[in-house]
Amino acid sequence: MQQQQTEIPAVFVLQHVNEPPTGGEDLKLIGIYSSNALAEAARERLSSKPGFSNAVDGFLIDRYEVDKDHWAEGYATVAP
Repeated sequence: MQQQQTEIPAVFVLQHVNEPPTGGEDLKLIGIYSSNALAEAARERLSSKPGFSNAVDGFLIDRYEVDKDHWAEGYATVAP
């Protein structure tokens, strides 16, 4: 009997990151989409909006498989 291969469902996360003049990092979660094409379309819609148009290189689209840990190593906080 041949085992059926199933595709793991995924979502596409659209974020925008910008470095304000005051320093640090300004990260905005724009949306979570069912396809890369929908995430790309959202990026296109927003790229001409105020703020985003000054930092069009700040858009990020990442694919995440659902029901899976994506940060499993823990973390450490570093004091300034």
